[in-house]
Amino acid sequence: MFVCTVLPTYNEEANIELLVESLLNNQQGSNMVLIVDDNSCDATAEKVRNLSIKYNRYDKIQVALVQRRNDRGLTTAIQYGIDVATKRYGANIVTWMDCDLSMPPEDVPQLLTPLVEGAADIVVGSRWISGGADLAHGFMARTLSKIINGWAQLLLGNDISDYTSGFVAANTKVLKTLRLQGDYGEYCIDFICRSKRNGYKIVEIPYVCVPRTKGESKTGLNLYDYLIRGRKYISTVWKLFIYKQSV
Repeated sequence: MFVCTVLPTYNEEANIELLVESLLNNQQGSNMVLIVDDNSCDATAEKVRNLSIKYNRYDKIQVALVQRRNDRGLTTAIQYGIDVATKRYGANIVTWMDCDLSMPPEDVPQLLTPLVEGAADIVVGSRWISGGADLAHGFMARTLSKIINGWAQLLLGNDISDYTSGFVAANTKVLKTLRLQGDYGEYCIDFICRSKRNGYKIVEIPYVCVPRTKGESKTGLNLYDYLIRGRKYISTVWKLFIYKQSV
């Protein structure tokens, strides 16, 4: 299995080196790391280029950088990375995660195991099953996340606990069938729901979301930010539920 981890970045110079090296140095993890950078104004791209010099050989690429000059956005960055990973590099499995080290890179092998063993088509890192936790966010953010996930479980099915995870691994056959849709983290709700409709097997693996130690969060700085994004999550769940009722 050729595994590629897609990392969407914007101004993550403080974390990118440690994250990439942690992924590559774990022999049971990623064979390749693909960074999709949305034209960061810090040294993120430069640090990735230095990593590619360190790790790449003429016959083996382990670190690749794609810079998007005009496009911005989490969902489109991940999808662009998936396309490059599968079409250009021939990845059999693609994983993706946040770049702030809140999703521990050492947990990637746990996401891969059910895929390699044929027990799942998609594996989701979950904060809300036994063994998982969210230590990265405060009470307000955790409460909103639980409300959104509770809403999703009520309308879309309680077989998934963390619809808003964003820490995902999937077989290429799934990713060739389903493309990511949405603006920000609501893409994960949509992707999981449509995957279930298409009969793909989804397994959740617990992980502990830990606090960012460097850089600036892109999730939200205050209650207003969380409510604006939360509204999109709630709306996505409702639209998926209405579609489910109509078919």
